[in-house]
Amino acid sequence: MTTAPPQALTVPEVMTALRISRFKVYDLIRSRDLPSFTIGRARRISVDALAAYIRTRTEDED
Repeated sequence: MTTAPPQALTVPEVMTALRISRFKVYDLIRSRDLPSFTIGRARRISVDALAAYIRTRTEDED
């Protein structure tokens, strides 16, 4: 059986993907630049939200 890639990432996974600190990830979440949701006390960021953030930041740089 193959495992599907995750559809929602943890804060540490986003930290690794963007190579930024935990504080900066939460700063992006607080400023609503990076949409997120909670399940209980666990914060999650959808793969699509992360891709959109990267795409937006890349377009802003051009």
